[in-house]
Amino acid sequence: MNFLKADDVSLHIKNMTGWQGADACILVPIGGAINKSLPPGGGSGLEEKTQPEVAKSSEHLQDSRMQASLAGPVAPEERYTLIDALRGFALAGVLLVNLEYLSVYALLPASRQATLPTAAFDGVAVAVTELLVNIKFITLFSLLFGLGFMLQLERARARGAGGIARYARRLLVLAAIGAVHGFFVWWGDILLTYAVVGLLMLAFARLPDRVLVALGLVTAVALPSLLKPWMHPLLSAMPGQAEVSAASAAAFTSTSWTRTLRANLVVSGWERVSSLALVGFVLGRFLLGLWAGRRGLLQRPLEHQPLLRRLCVWGLSIGVATRLLSWAGTAPRTMLPQLDVGARELVARILDGIAPLALGIGYAAGFVLLYQRPAWQRRLRVLAPVGRMALTHYLSQSLLGVMLFYGIGLGLGPRWGMAGVLGAWMLIFGTQVLLSHLWLARFRYGPLEWLWRWMTYGGPSPRMRQGGDGAPIRGGDANAPACNESV
Repeated sequence: MNFLKADDVSLHIKNMTGWQGADACILVPIGGAINKSLPPGGGSGLEEKTQPEVAKSSEHLQDSRMQASLAGPVAPEERYTLIDALRGFALAGVLLVNLEYLSVYALLPASRQATLPTAAFDGVAVAVTELLVNIKFITLFSLLFGLGFMLQLERARARGAGGIARYARRLLVLAAIGAVHGFFVWWGDILLTYAVVGLLMLAFARLPDRVLVALGLVTAVALPSLLKPWMHPLLSAMPGQAEVSAASAAAFTSTSWTRTLRANLVVSGWERVSSLALVGFVLGRFLLGLWAGRRGLLQRPLEHQPLLRRLCVWGLSIGVATRLLSWAGTAPRTMLPQLDVGARELVARILDGIAPLALGIGYAAGFVLLYQRPAWQRRLRVLAPVGRMALTHYLSQSLLGVMLFYGIGLGLGPRWGMAGVLGAWMLIFGTQVLLSHLWLARFRYGPLEWLWRWMTYGGPSPRMRQGGDGAPIRGGDANAPACNESV
């Protein structure tokens, strides 16, 4: 059961550690801040200021907004549109990988997949998805969550002990949402893992930047592989991947609600144990996102363009190079299993871990650089409303996938292979983009974002409808300073 396909934030850690786990991908929202409207010429409005002036102005405005917003959650008008757009982009990739599992296609054995009428197309589609999407987009989500953690923590520290308690309560609410989603809707949930790792982040918040980067890289790349030998005794007592996959595929294509729910509970529990390496995978990326937030890479990208260019070029180059090296070693290890032991195995799995991390960082830096160009900003900004409603959309994607493909829904199942997956992906994500724009033109928050805020802060429920100081964001560049939080 290639459950750990990581980009659906259940991260195919199987590709990284050789373990089988759940393909839980999710979207955890992160903060943003209001962006200034573009000037008539389409530029950022900063062209006539020197870099020191821009930095000084940004710091002053950011400090003033921070002080003004300490008493409550960040309002929707105080968002970084760039971060929202990047999160919306990541959500598109998350959905694509998740649908491979929601459609039950990824649970079929290779012999069964080969009998589908779309088998020839499926082989190409799966290869492209593995190369460009799988594990890369979970990296984007995790980096964004780590960045949002840094912004939330700044607010929490400014509030004192009460702020830290509220931050913890926020993640406990997220954990509860993730538990309900994972055990009763779709086993591939990632929210619960994000909440647990988010709490662990409190222990790393004060580390120096260099330590954060070093620890993040080691934790993200090497820790899952190093933990593998310690997991063997535990995993050997559990059902194997093939057994769990076969039972799940049969249950999810049946028309019995009780059978489907029972199977989801079993697979969700199996996944939590078999994918413990997911914690290290996510924690490493959170730490790197925390570092990026401290540097202001996404909050003030104009100040960091040289670094962003290096991250883009080196990230993509290292990702492609390690991917090629990994592929070059796959064939010998497959033909001669005796090579897949000891140090050779560890090196191969570390290479498998470096590639998606490097490519994910390259994707993020490339997206930020493109966003600084007015023509590209107009295109990419379309994704920002999707990112603002990431929690709502992530959970609704699971519900829609179950309704479309499971036997208790329309029962489409895996019969159309990857062609069906791609068709559902275009339909679902296209609809979510449209509905996001329509919803946020009338309301301040997505429905589940509103619920999350209310359960976190308590007291009177947040005002839902637009109006007054809740005017919807119309766009703008990525550099408007303001507070940000991971919602």
